[in-house]
Amino acid sequence: QVQLVESGGGLVQAGDSLRLSCVASGRAISNYVSMHVMGWFRQAPGKEREFVSAVTWSGEHTYYADSVKGRFTISRDNAKNTVYLQMNSLKPEDTAVYYCAARRYSSDSVYIKNTYNYWGQGTQVTVSS
Repeated sequence: QVQLVESGGGLVQAGDSLRLSCVASGRAISNYVSMHVMGWFRQAPGKEREFVSAVTWSGEHTYYADSVKGRFTISRDNAKNTVYLQMNSLKPEDTAVYYCAARRYSSDSVYIKNTYNYWGQGTQVTVSS
């Protein structure tokens, strides 16, 4: 089993930055097949959980939702079993609970939340105007 623990959320003002971290632990975490993609999703009150960003094992391929492209940057450090989400120029509409997710190797789209095998408990990000 794989456990994901997020940190780094908080209350900030519009235009500020935050960096979220997600540490993975458990069996087979340092494995190309088991942890091929790690990503971030978010869920605002009354809304569906939505894709934010994802990165493949090597870090070569990154994916972003249009709403965060150019402001957020995802990266991963496999030696530390950690994925990061650097969030700049935050907006009030970025307010949500942010969830770390990971999945095994698959040909499915990285944008679809149901294709992910493991989830963290979430960290709250609140951006005030």
